[in-house]
Amino acid sequence: MILITGGRGAVAVHLTALLHEAGLPVRVGSADPDALTPPAGVATVRLDLTDPATFPAALAGADSVFLYASPAGADDFVRHAERAGVGHIVLLSSTSVLGPDPENNVVAASHLAVERALLASPVTTTILRPGAFASNARGWAWAVKAGRPVSLPFPGAHTDPIHEQDIAEAAFAVLTEPRHHGGRFTLTGPESLTFAQQIDRLAAVTGRPITINHVTGEEWKREVTDFIPAAYADALLNWWESHDGRPAPLTTTVEDLTGRPARPFTTWATDHSADFTTA
Repeated sequence: MILITGGRGAVAVHLTALLHEAGLPVRVGSADPDALTPPAGVATVRLDLTDPATFPAALAGADSVFLYASPAGADDFVRHAERAGVGHIVLLSSTSVLGPDPENNVVAASHLAVERALLASPVTTTILRPGAFASNARGWAWAVKAGRPVSLPFPGAHTDPIHEQDIAEAAFAVLTEPRHHGGRFTLTGPESLTFAQQIDRLAAVTGRPITINHVTGEEWKREVTDFIPAAYADALLNWWESHDGRPAPLTTTVEDLTGRPARPFTTWATDHSADFTTA
């Protein structure tokens, strides 16, 4: 039995479908299982990764876990996984842990804490470290639909946008291929693109003109204050500034694991064009 955590997330949804299509037994966990819509026959369970009381029922009978953990509950989850006899955990982490001084970067530190909790345990741990999710572009959707400029403090900052389906397919590969168990995999999209280039490609796909409002970091923080805590906003600004005008390093790991190249950002934009055009 494979337990999928964070069942409402895009990666988990795609991964669940892949495992089910392959005929593998799957259970999907979520803090709100009633909101899940898994394939017919796939079991669901309440699993709040900050509430250890929900861990035993979710882990019962599981031999593998796909985990996107909260650092607050990571140590307890690992202990419960050991007791339940879980032999393999695939962790969805982040390339931010590979950056300079990750302990003092609030984004990186949360992922690093989970990695360390798992690596200190006897459970075989495979770590997937994707770079920038292409889905981060959804943060521009409200402005695009309103016909307003997208505010960017560093329009020339590069990222390596990766499609969530590529992450899911990589996760499927490491869950089902024993030769990958225990590996550390850095996942990127196939292109290093600036935010301005992503905006241009999104405009081409949607057929909508999209302009950029080049703002200061402080102006951007004020715009997102209701959605992004200040510490996270500062970490993002520092990251973008460090990548301003600097292409992101790319890997072929998606192709190495899945047998086909990672999907370009234009594919993601096409798959999600309704997010930017439907009211």
